[in-house]
Amino acid sequence: MPRIWISLGSSIDRERHIRAALHDLQAAFGALSISRVYESEAVGFAGDPFYNAVVGADTQLPVAALLQLFRAIEAAHGRTRERGRFAARTLDIDLLTYGEQVVDVAGVHLPRDEITRYAFVLLPLSELAGDSRHPQLGATYRELWRRFDQSTQALWPVPFDTGA
Repeated sequence: MPRIWISLGSSIDRERHIRAALHDLQAAFGALSISRVYESEAVGFAGDPFYNAVVGADTQLPVAALLQLFRAIEAAHGRTRERGRFAARTLDIDLLTYGEQVVDVAGVHLPRDEITRYAFVLLPLSELAGDSRHPQLGATYRELWRRFDQSTQALWPVPFDTGA
């Protein structure tokens, strides 16, 4: 059964939406691995800070079904896409990896390039799956975090009871 890694983000009513996402993902997958929750500044646009986390789950669902599920969860919690990719949002759920596979489905390439571009994705992923290897780069997520220019994107853990 493939292990998937999922990133969560919210900049609107952050705590409520991250909790709601965790609840819905647990209902869909059962047991989850959940990183610490981090706060970070908006990247790519001027906006309120985000809460971010990474979640791991095991699933037999195909990638296309996962993408549909994540869109449905986002929509159920008020996510709209009219303002474009770089905008405040109630909830952002992105599939980062699907096992060790390199996949292109519905315009989504896995593993997501966000893994190596954004500290708020790579740091929590490295904490949960530090010894796992990036399917294309071959380096572990811990190694990738050590090499990441951490001066470019500030983030910090926040007190957050995930209920796990």
